[in-house]
Amino acid sequence: MIEYLIFLAISTATFTLFGLGLNLQWGFTGLINFGHIAFMTLGAYTTVLLSLKGVPLLFSTIAGAIVAALLGLVIGFATLRLREDYLGIVTIGTGELIRLVINNQELPIAKTWVSGAFGVQSYVIPLNTTPSLFLRLLMIGVLTLLTIITVFCLWRWVKTAQKSPSNRNNQEFFSRLIVGIILGVLLLTIYVAGVMGLYNYNPKAGLMLLALLVLAFVFWRLEFLVKSPWGRILKAIREDEEIPKALGKNVFRYKLQSLMLGGAIAGIAGALFAWQLSAIYPDNFQPQLTFDAWIMVILGGSGNNIGTILGAVIYFAYDALTREFLPKIVPLDVERIGAFRIMFIGLILMVLMIWRPQGLLGKKEELTLGK
Repeated sequence: MIEYLIFLAISTATFTLFGLGLNLQWGFTGLINFGHIAFMTLGAYTTVLLSLKGVPLLFSTIAGAIVAALLGLVIGFATLRLREDYLGIVTIGTGELIRLVINNQELPIAKTWVSGAFGVQSYVIPLNTTPSLFLRLLMIGVLTLLTIITVFCLWRWVKTAQKSPSNRNNQEFFSRLIVGIILGVLLLTIYVAGVMGLYNYNPKAGLMLLALLVLAFVFWRLEFLVKSPWGRILKAIREDEEIPKALGKNVFRYKLQSLMLGGAIAGIAGALFAWQLSAIYPDNFQPQLTFDAWIMVILGGSGNNIGTILGAVIYFAYDALTREFLPKIVPLDVERIGAFRIMFIGLILMVLMIWRPQGLLGKKEELTLGK
């Protein structure tokens, strides 16, 4: 159970990071990206191929993020001056193009060239060796500090709803309180599993700590950016780009920056995804992962970073629970159970779009779907 909880924590943190990149592009800027997996693919392969060449993991990960950002630069220059639907068409094609190229070309793995279809294995994974007792206790201390800071931020986020002048019936306060309790309980559960995994050292527990630290840092800086003048311009572009144009803002440049930064974040998520898998193949980067990220962003509420975290938690909780309990309830074989799970989450999204189209934590006045 501890290993499974650690696995779920790594997966949730990785795809929350992936979803935050998409939320920056779509939720805050209004850029339609149906090929977000392309950025993750480049980030993952750049990181592992450079690490096999002896490049330190930190620099190989930064290089993966830069390559993913450069892909955003190329896509942006090609499409951002055109209508928004062209961006969606180009991105979904780019995601499949990169996957197929990797699958059919030889890759420089260590000192040889190997067909991409055979995948990449035996690359360096961070924190893979058992550290000393002092370092393990230090890692537990870092995890404890991160947990305390997160709980404090959740409490402050819930408390700020009471000061909102638009909150006449305390509806927002109670919704935040429920979300805060759910996230707090899950956080404490992961904390207990993490402490046990770090003390009786499990390399995946070390990777979990790294993933949570990266997620916390990216979330912190994104929250700062979207509340800054830069972030307010992105929101203005999302609502009506003619207004910032009239104020003398270079809309194309801001769109390009958003696309590149969101791509870089997805590239970092790709490195974490590769480290979790321990071996990557082109089929690990199917277009379905992009639409999983869309589910998380829409479910939690586009234009809300905490909503993206909530959407990822709900998605992976649904995935874990239905894998475990659905075969005991529904008398179907494995293939049909998989199709039923996808159909059911599609039904949930349809109901959500009717009942609360802005998502669980989104604001209706900021809704970009259907514009």
